[in-house]
Amino acid sequence: MTSSLSRPWPSSRQQERSSNGRGQKVATRVSYGEALVELGNEHDDFVVLDADLAAATQTGKFKTAHPERFYDAGIAESNLMGLAAGIATTGRVAFASTFAMFAAGRAYEQVRNSIGYPHLNVKIGATHAGISVGEDGATHQCCEDIALMRTIPGMTVVVPADDVEARACVRAAYEFEGPVYMRFGRLATPVINDHEGYEFKIGRGVVVREGSDVTIIACGLMVAEALEAAETLAADGIDAEVINMHTIKPLDERLVVASAKKTGRVVTAEEHSIIGGLGEAVASVLAEQHPLPMRRVGVRDVYGESGPAVDLLHKYGLDADGIEAAVRSVL
Repeated sequence: MTSSLSRPWPSSRQQERSSNGRGQKVATRVSYGEALVELGNEHDDFVVLDADLAAATQTGKFKTAHPERFYDAGIAESNLMGLAAGIATTGRVAFASTFAMFAAGRAYEQVRNSIGYPHLNVKIGATHAGISVGEDGATHQCCEDIALMRTIPGMTVVVPADDVEARACVRAAYEFEGPVYMRFGRLATPVINDHEGYEFKIGRGVVVREGSDVTIIACGLMVAEALEAAETLAADGIDAEVINMHTIKPLDERLVVASAKKTGRVVTAEEHSIIGGLGEAVASVLAEQHPLPMRRVGVRDVYGESGPAVDLLHKYGLDADGIEAAVRSVL
């Protein structure tokens, strides 16, 4: 299906791939598009759908490689989810792709009723999540999607931290039975999982830095920031444990509680509203199983601003400085 309409904004390739003193950076939306192509070369039982955003979501790469298995639903995200659900009932896997604001926001009813409740094999690739969309503006800063998707029964929610994890996430979602919401970013982020022994499992958090004084639980681009904050804190003798909690639902409760008991203090960090996201998920577990001092680093009722992504992240405390300050507040 194609549309005679087109998006009123151009797709931006700004900061898809870059490098600086902290090493290579790759936007996880780029990883998503490339992973779909790799998966498509190996399997022919899935299709990819998009909502006239193939250049921005990077699914255009799959369209080029496998045009017979690519469908453009046009600027109609609710219809996109309905199409994906219908295809999934035929026994094929459907990857439905669009911006997070439209996937979780505009099409919430269809995701809930047509995908979530019948527990269909639809994998939602939601790109341009959080406030790091920068110049794309306030209407595209989706900081509510994790909260919305967490409430849908049977929905799995994954927020990969980097290029390596995003690619692994796509493959794991394909092999997983049931609906999966994958959250990808526009901004290029440091590659931190390119090491021997890395393993991705849905529902299993990863301790990326051992520590004894405080636990920092992060997801998405905030994992790299948490590691940077931990290094700064170490200079002052504060030993922070950092957990990459890539799966928000189902949450790795065992790891959360074990680390909390070990360090006695917890800080969460996410590029999402503090309402309904990773922080609340962790807080709920700790409130029931092991109450202790805790702080949440996240978006606090932003009414929306445009501008450079890195500036917005710093302004709202979603960086190493913000995590460091939160850690010091619970010590």
